[in-house]
Amino acid sequence: MKRNTMIMSIAALTIAAVIVESCVSTKVTDKSGSQLWSENCQRCHNTPPSSAFTDPEWSVINMHMRQRAMLTDEEYKKISAFMQQGE
Repeated sequence: MKRNTMIMSIAALTIAAVIVESCVSTKVTDKSGSQLWSENCQRCHNTPPSSAFTDPEWSVINMHMRQRAMLTDEEYKKISAFMQQGE
């Protein structure tokens, strides 16, 4: 009986994760790099203007902040493009 309960719990968590991921992906797809930058970067601290750093410097900063802010691959790419090229 415990085994069936555990399997059902794992299945429910997996389904929930898939649903959440699909909702997040849909929302991110519709957002621009500047929107994502505003929502993710400015929620913790004041961010400098894109002209404050060179493209290689932004690359290092964005990679570091990607891990800290737990950004998805798509969010990371859009924010990086915005900061490096101004979209």
